[in-house]
Amino acid sequence: MARSPHARKQAASPPAGAPLGAVRGGRSRTSAELDDLIHERKRLAIVSALAGHDWLSFTELKALVDTSDGNLSVHARKLEDAGYLECRKGFAGRVPRTDYRLTARGRQALAGYLDHMEALIRRTRDA
Repeated sequence: MARSPHARKQAASPPAGAPLGAVRGGRSRTSAELDDLIHERKRLAIVSALAGHDWLSFTELKALVDTSDGNLSVHARKLEDAGYLECRKGFAGRVPRTDYRLTARGRQALAGYLDHMEALIRRTRDA
């Protein structure tokens, strides 16, 4: 017996109280379990900017994220301490240069965060 499109949509959505992991078959997470490290606005901007580039200099990243030197330094250090970023320091001639890139762990964390947010959006729209 054929089911209506509406019935299929309801069957695909988990019950209102179900963990979000049920949506994608991943690890069960509730909305309270978002990756707080990435969820912070400036850190999400940093990780997102780096996801589209191999390496970005401090100056390039600062311009893309639109933040101050100090703010970028603090947030980048937190991401680096978590293993999400790699920081490379050197010189361009006599001028100090700092470059950043997203690590494999950082890419995985961003992908998981985006999956989680997409599941939240889907559940909200389906409600």
